[in-house]
Amino acid sequence: MKSKKRQKLDWPVFIISGGFLIGFIILSFVNSGMVGTAISTLFDLSADVFGAYWQVLLLLNFFIGLGLAISKYGKVRLGNMYKPKYSFFGWVSMILITLLASGGVFWAATEPIQHYMATPPLFGGGEFNNIPAAFAQSFMHWGFSAWAILGTLSTIVMMYVHYNKKLPLRPRGLLYPIFGEKIYHKSIIGTAADVFSIIATVAGTLGPLGFLGLQISYGLNHLFGIPNTLTVSVIVVLLLSGIAAISAGTGVDRGIYHLSNFNVIFTIFLAIVVLIIGPTMFIFDAFVGGTGFHIQNFFEMSLYRGDHDWLAWWTIFFWGWFIGYAPMLIVFISRISRGRTIRELVIAVSLIAPIVTNFWFSIVGGTGVFFETENPGSVSGALNEGGMPAALMAITDQLPAGTLIGLGFLFVAIVFVATTADTMAYTVAATLTGNDHPDRWLRVFWAIIFGLTTVMILNVGEDSITSIQNSIVITAVPVSLLLLPPLWNAPRIAKKMALEQGLIWQREMRKKVDK
Repeated sequence: MKSKKRQKLDWPVFIISGGFLIGFIILSFVNSGMVGTAISTLFDLSADVFGAYWQVLLLLNFFIGLGLAISKYGKVRLGNMYKPKYSFFGWVSMILITLLASGGVFWAATEPIQHYMATPPLFGGGEFNNIPAAFAQSFMHWGFSAWAILGTLSTIVMMYVHYNKKLPLRPRGLLYPIFGEKIYHKSIIGTAADVFSIIATVAGTLGPLGFLGLQISYGLNHLFGIPNTLTVSVIVVLLLSGIAAISAGTGVDRGIYHLSNFNVIFTIFLAIVVLIIGPTMFIFDAFVGGTGFHIQNFFEMSLYRGDHDWLAWWTIFFWGWFIGYAPMLIVFISRISRGRTIRELVIAVSLIAPIVTNFWFSIVGGTGVFFETENPGSVSGALNEGGMPAALMAITDQLPAGTLIGLGFLFVAIVFVATTADTMAYTVAATLTGNDHPDRWLRVFWAIIFGLTTVMILNVGEDSITSIQNSIVITAVPVSLLLLPPLWNAPRIAKKMALEQGLIWQREMRKKVDK
């Protein structure tokens, strides 16, 4: 039986974050034009002021995490547990779903073809002239640095604070090494950290819900003639949030775990089918060539500061999205990673997950680029005419059994977005209660809030995609400050745990024995 103390709700955080979002929903309904203008202005300011900082933050986070993994601290076990609860496949599946769900269908189909149509400025710009650069740029945005910020250094800090120090599982825990336990006791800074993290998570979840809601409504129109209107997109988003609420209500060990496993297995099946019936050799060439180009130009791509408008629309948008998402993903990955070593965590999050993601982008986006090279306009024409949601259907139309493949991708999109929303609903609820098993009503409440907020964003301005992207970047600003201290605190904590677990002592004793 759960104790009353353990289930206590953090009412200040709940009221402020929930009140802000409900206020946003009401204000958007009353005056969407004013909200749209404010979002656009704040987006420009955020991208200009914080863009360079975010680029350096993600780069350092990746390399420091990699350094810990290959160091003597890589064997440190996390979560005060010495045997993982979940299988390696199940664990990696839940990790993969967190970010791959966001780009698994929508961006995998659209980003490579867009970079092929208009070469990124770092590689000279121009049209239809640099296939390796197109894939390398996509791989960078969904690759090593992007994944690392979601669950490496900060997860080490969070797991130590929660499982070793027995303090609540909340984003403010990232500040524990600086402020100590007072960060949990009526702390304005602690409350602000949790509130901003929740609001940023809601904005980040707008991405999967909004992007894939638009994708699904377009696909329904394309395949079945259902009108592709704002009303249909709204209905789709509400249905998706309803599915997420049901899954969130069943908890991690049942709903989220099984849904993640099923989705990864079905996605692997769909990938194999497309790989076989699609342009197999072109896909492999795109993956290998794009990876080589990515690694060769990694630092230049990561720190490019040339075309600010292009950066704001692409790199800074993605970095803002993943930064805003990070605190809640850190809570979630901390919850499912008990018993894993630092080395396993970094390898899974910073290496395995991005490589799998990039290969998926090569399959979906590579198929689109291949058809475009063989028949110019076959994908780019649909993209220019129907916008980003049109790219996927233009690709599947050119495959054998295109209707069935299109239905398969829509099904993946539905399960992807439901998994993302239920995971985020769980982590927000866990933040508000500070424990691993938040009340069901709270998990369901946040899944519904995600859906309603997305609906309001879809109603803001003429370009829903632009409104979604702008909202995501704005909320990442305060959260990015929360992710800075783990750069130096995670190595310190890793050393401390290595001492506690006797790993450093064992190493020194072996040296003496060898002598």
